[in-house]
Amino acid sequence: MMAPRIVVAGSANMDLVGIAERLPLPGETVLGDDFVMMPGGKGANQAIAASRAGGHAVFLGAIGSDSFGVTLNARLNAAGVDTGHLRTAYGASGVAVIMVDRAAENSILVAPGANSMFTDLTGDEERVIAGGDVLLCQLEIPIDTVAAACKAARAGGTRTILNAAPARELPSDLLADVDLLVVNEVEAQTITGSERPDMAALLALVPRVVLTLGGAGSRYAERDGRDETVPAFPVEATDTTAAGDAFTAALAVAWGEGRDLMEAVRWANAAGAACVRKLGASNALPTRDEIDELYTS
Repeated sequence: MMAPRIVVAGSANMDLVGIAERLPLPGETVLGDDFVMMPGGKGANQAIAASRAGGHAVFLGAIGSDSFGVTLNARLNAAGVDTGHLRTAYGASGVAVIMVDRAAENSILVAPGANSMFTDLTGDEERVIAGGDVLLCQLEIPIDTVAAACKAARAGGTRTILNAAPARELPSDLLADVDLLVVNEVEAQTITGSERPDMAALLALVPRVVLTLGGAGSRYAERDGRDETVPAFPVEATDTTAAGDAFTAALAVAWGEGRDLMEAVRWANAAGAACVRKLGASNALPTRDEIDELYTS
């Protein structure tokens, strides 16, 4: 079977990760146990995860002209991601400052850097999107760019997945071009304005929704009335930082392969579970074999 073509339009950041017994309270300094620096960003993570999960991943985004940009580009290439259309913007690359505690909870601050310069899609970028099987977007780049990418996908007959993270309200013209929305509970609340996730309200905006529930698994629903919760795969968690990216990318690959979406969600759950067993972002993203091993166990 030919690998599905997954086009990821999104962010690339250098992740600066500090590990401590617990996260600091506002105004507090906590002595850390360890520090690591590694490539990340939701877009780059999902492109790498899609490649490792068996997709042909193409990344559209922007890196800086600094040393972080060189490292980000190298990591994407090493993971087999097609970076032939990746932009380089003069100045700093995106940076994420991440704190992780011993319970695997994290707190993240993102400085977008070059990601904020990823605007006004070129005709070539629009053609790349139209030639994909699935377009995968997130919200760490300008919202107008996300909307333009989804519009190009709609025009080209490419299916669209929007991972609406970080949480923010979404314009209706963007949602009109989304085939599948992936959100956690906080993101669902932000989009609908409800105090708790409202699946009916989400389905009024898009035809299909996956609600991720952390250790409880995920819930898939569509407008025809299908609504099922898919249990998580029990594993010992080390770091949850990139679990959502592993999940969403695996979902895109499975859908691009033509799998039923319920099966695709189960396989994506296995990818998320495999990811949390390792520390970090891009380096923790699982391979197809690692996903399959957990999926069939």
